[in-house]
Amino acid sequence: MTATSHALIGASLAAKITNPVIGIPLAIASHFLADLVPHWDAGTNHRNKTAFRLKIEAVLDVLLGFALVAILFRGLAFEKPVYLLTMVISAQLPDWLEAPSWMFNFKVPPFSWMDYLGHKLQSRMQLPWGLVTQVVIVGLLVLFALGGPSNITTVLAYR
Repeated sequence: MTATSHALIGASLAAKITNPVIGIPLAIASHFLADLVPHWDAGTNHRNKTAFRLKIEAVLDVLLGFALVAILFRGLAFEKPVYLLTMVISAQLPDWLEAPSWMFNFKVPPFSWMDYLGHKLQSRMQLPWGLVTQVVIVGLLVLFALGGPSNITTVLAYR
């Protein structure tokens, strides 16, 4: 899944699970579970992209995820900013650990192990359906975490 999806999943977990002893391992595990869902991400068709393009797409994806978390979970960001950021990073952690191997060709454990595992667990799907699966699944998780559809306007209007 995209880093944005992993970030939103981590933030959703942070909103519902306040105990970091339970939340952080669950956020890490959520990464692997989410990657099993057929999805599109920047790595889909990576052989048809330049290394520079892949890196730019990855950076923009991470930044978009942080921005959406800041907007949608701003109440939690004010109340527990360290926990929220820890959960977001935990949900993305396997990709962060994989990055040195695929971005910089640094083929040394544990980075190479994470790169291998990440490729084995990915269930990629082409656009548009690979993005649709993420929007539906992550959207439902975010809605649940924020208290349902009736709460969204309240959350977005929160100052």
